[in-house]
Parts: sequence; C-alpha cells; structure tokens
Amino acid sequence: MKITAFNGSPRKNGNTYSLLKTVCDSLEKEGIETEIVHVGDRNIHGCIACMECKKKLNNRCIFDDDIVNEAVEKIIQSDGILLGSPVYFADLSAQMKAFIDRVGYLGRPNQILKRKVCASVVAMRRNGAIAAFNSMNNLFTISEGIIVGSSYWNQGVGRDIGDVLKDDEGMKTMKDLGQNIAWVLKTLNK
Repeated sequence: MKITAFNGSPRKNGNTYSLLKTVCDSLEKEGIETEIVHVGDRNIHGCIACMECKKKLNNRCIFDDDIVNEAVEKIIQSDGILLGSPVYFADLSAQMKAFIDRVGYLGRPNQILKRKVCASVVAMRRNGAIAAFNSMNNLFTISEGIIVGSSYWNQGVGRDIGDVLKDDEGMKTMKDLGQNIAWVLKTLNK
C-alpha cells in the first residue's frame, strides 16, 4: 500500500512539509509506503478548459511541461493521496489551486481518485485554515475519494519554518491522521 503526498508550499522544507512528513512518518510506522512530491516550488499551468483531456480520456493534460502529468501517474499508482498547502490570503497557495484544477479536471472522466483514501493538511499562521482545508477536500468529494479525518482539523499553526513542530496539538493531529489513514487502508484491503 502506498500514499503519495503533494506539498503545495513554495517552501520545499517549510511548515507544510513538516505536517505532511509527520503524517507520512505515522503511516510508515504502520507499514504503509509514502512519498512526498513537491509541487509548490514548481511552475504549474492553470487549466484552460481546452477539453483535450475529456476527448482523449488518457489521463494526460496537453500541458506536458510541468509536474501534473507525472503527478497523475503517481496518483493512479497510489492507494491514496495527501494534499498539503500553506494559507495564503485566507486560502490555499496558487500552486495547489492550479494543481487541483488540472488533476481534478482531467481525472474526473476516468475517476482516478475514486475510492482512494484522501486527506488534506494545512499550515497556517493565524487564520484561513478551514477555507484552504475545504478547497482541497472539494477535489476529493467531487472525485469520489474517501476522506479521512483526525482528532481535530488537519492543521498546524506556525509562521516561521519549523514553527508547526512546536504546535503540540497540530503534531498530535497529524500523527492521528496517519494512524486513521492506515486503519482505513488496512480495513479496505482485508
């Protein structure tokens, strides 16, 4: 079993990464393979609604010069995905939004997320986590993914790199999330 996490933060090793890494560490303790893919430090085209992915139904976008097609292959090969984003102006990062638009649009006819275990995590300074959390989870609900929750909303509080590691409740939430994802995966694969 494998979970692929997509980090939507431009800070490759920032607070969002720390949250995702904590979830992944918890999953690995449960015997689940994980991979963290950084998308927030990449240039990602926004969707232009050209409809080519709907015509071809090949799980590929016409833009082949960014990470999205590679990411879609990883999603297809995974049993579930994690999305992570920092809060920027009370919502998710622009890179994560572009990623979600492209993955969601080209993945829907082929249902690449259907019945995959999904969760999102948010790094925030003070406000906007629920908006970002909901924006990411919207991809899962429309794509028939199985959203896993935790002991609190999947968020960590911190501004400077590493600050979320001092958020005891946030770290506990991430560890619990990993354990819950592992339980769901193992239950589904009995």
